[in-house]
Amino acid sequence: MEKEEENNQTFIMEFILLGFGNVHQYRVLLFLLFLVIYMVTVSGNVLIIVLVAVDQRLRTPMYFFLGNLSCLETFYISTILPRMLASFLSGDKTISVRGCIAQFYIFDCLAATECYLLLVMSYDRYLAICKPLLYPMLMNGRVCHWLAAGSWIGGVLLASAIMYFTAQLTFCGHNVIDHFFCDLTPILEHSCSDTSMATLVSSVVSFLVEISPFLLTMTSYVCIIVAILRIPSSSGKKKAFSTCSSHLLMVTIFYGTLITVYLSPNASSVGGNLNKVFSVFYTVLTPMANPFIYSLRNREVKDALRKTFSKIWPS
Repeated sequence: MEKEEENNQTFIMEFILLGFGNVHQYRVLLFLLFLVIYMVTVSGNVLIIVLVAVDQRLRTPMYFFLGNLSCLETFYISTILPRMLASFLSGDKTISVRGCIAQFYIFDCLAATECYLLLVMSYDRYLAICKPLLYPMLMNGRVCHWLAAGSWIGGVLLASAIMYFTAQLTFCGHNVIDHFFCDLTPILEHSCSDTSMATLVSSVVSFLVEISPFLLTMTSYVCIIVAILRIPSSSGKKKAFSTCSSHLLMVTIFYGTLITVYLSPNASSVGGNLNKVFSVFYTVLTPMANPFIYSLRNREVKDALRKTFSKIWPS
């Protein structure tokens, strides 16, 4: 009977991404807004990558990981915004099933990698503040490259585990997704196959990618705060806290919205529009904020920026 019902279903070849709903009269305004965000994000993160590559003073573990994060953020926002911009411009909201799964896979790879990179960066700050004498030995160039490579490889492998089971699903019924990008939950909701394995693997991967790195990151910062409070001078406390405050702010924004959307007990009851607002934070605004609140406010980065521009325009 189940086979007969499945045979009577119409298989989906493409999805319709509703985006932000019926905003036809605001299409041009939204297009310009997100275009500016995209250009600022890409140019800001590429600028950080260039500065880290060309300035000798930024050849430290902290800025090496920052360069990796900026590279990731550039790819991250480019996975979602160009298609959204094209949708605003043309009014075409359709995306093929394969294209939708591919977008989710790339997004998932980069999101998982970012969780691990944020963990590695918090560990770097922990060693710098809590183990300053051992820091040069524990965080040498070889270790930095292994930690960065492990973050990228781990993110890709864990996302591939979800992708393997998702790619085997068939989709039928209605093809409307009430979101502005292809995420796992709406994809599974449109499947007429057994999604239990994909859901199970997704839960395991979520623990390995989101919960475990978050707990370890928070543990690092608890140790950092305790170490800072033990510093006798107020100037020493201020200097120590300034080296990790920006990263802590990035972690708070990223994980705060991520947990609200995916891991909150009330996540399923959160309204569609509110869910999209939170999703905009970790998919669009966090990559844009990276060059500003984590990099360009840093004195070393500002000095490197002045030095680079003075070489280009001596006057």
